[in-house]
Amino acid sequence: MMALFDNYFAFATTVFMGLLAIVNPISAIPVFLELTSNMDKKGKRNIATKSVLVAFCIILIFSVAGKLIFHVFGITLAALRVTGGILVFVVGYEMVRGDGNKAASSKLGSQPVKADQGISVAITPLAMPFLAGPGTIATAMSYSAAKDLIHLGIVIAVYAVICYGSFLLFLAGERIVKIIGTNVMMVITKMMGLILAVIGVQLIAQGVRELLNF
Repeated sequence: MMALFDNYFAFATTVFMGLLAIVNPISAIPVFLELTSNMDKKGKRNIATKSVLVAFCIILIFSVAGKLIFHVFGITLAALRVTGGILVFVVGYEMVRGDGNKAASSKLGSQPVKADQGISVAITPLAMPFLAGPGTIATAMSYSAAKDLIHLGIVIAVYAVICYGSFLLFLAGERIVKIIGTNVMMVITKMMGLILAVIGVQLIAQGVRELLNF
């Protein structure tokens, strides 16, 4: 029983570190503050709530329906691991070498700088691509597709915890920026990027081994 618990705990820890590194909610704080700069506290809480709920629903769907998606499109887990690893590595590499503000601007694309009271900015860019982007989806599917229901539940529960943490960080964003400063936030983002790049290489290596059967 203890060995089984240790196995689940180790899996949960791995999933938590992987998803936390790729979601990196701290890096989304400046974007959230900018998009909600004209809102009162109630409006900011509304956008924060909607963004994490939408992101959670996206990951839930892809985690639960991962095997069905594989079957319909003829996708193998090994191919997903390689593809997801490449995506994760690219995101991590850009986080390490890029400027946080430039990265945020590129993700925002044509979105308005000032947000309205609707759900639009909660879906894009906050839910996608910040909280549930392609790398997060690929990572969650990779962790859950080849596991049993308990492991699937762990993936979903871990992501729910990350979503709740992101919600709290969004609400406390102004205080966080004042306390730690923008330079420290940039250092944290780069550290997360390094971890992310390593996780991407690990996924690629595992996928290649499975594809080549060695």
